[in-house]
Amino acid sequence: MKLNTKTTEEKMQKSVAAYESNLSTIRASQANSAVVSKVTFEYYGAPTRIVDMASVAVTDPKTLTITPYDRSTLKAMVKAILASDIGITPTDDGSVIRLIFPQLTEEHRKTLAKQIQKMGEEARVAIRNVRREANDEIKKMKKDGEMTEDEQKASEKSVQDVTDKYIKQIDEITAKKEKEIMQI
Repeated sequence: MKLNTKTTEEKMQKSVAAYESNLSTIRASQANSAVVSKVTFEYYGAPTRIVDMASVAVTDPKTLTITPYDRSTLKAMVKAILASDIGITPTDDGSVIRLIFPQLTEEHRKTLAKQIQKMGEEARVAIRNVRREANDEIKKMKKDGEMTEDEQKASEKSVQDVTDKYIKQIDEITAKKEKEIMQI
């Protein structure tokens, strides 16, 4: 009985999706609503995401506007943005928060490229961990007599093929994002 790689593949897909989600929060010099997607502020004693309490829109390539549904939350949102690591100082006119994205310096681009490389390596490690779990399961099945040595080798090969596919995907995503950062 050969190991079914479906669950392994699903776990790897989730790792890739998490990596893409993390990459979307990296601030390039173009306005992107994803930079505030993880920023939270205190609302009636509970941490609340800005995107859940405001309309976030890209008004032009360099400007992001945040319009709170409840004006009383504006100051708390501004404080949360200042405390976050997005590196942009918000301006507010009493009803709308504006984030103006500055042009990236060459040094900052290189720093972002290193950050992207690091995040890519973390995603590759996550995929390798899924592979290790699958291979441990294969070894356990072989030890318990649920599969033959040939089935073990075939299962390990299929797990490696799936791993290679997702590692390649991570590498492509990383290269694309680096190129995007360096060309801005």
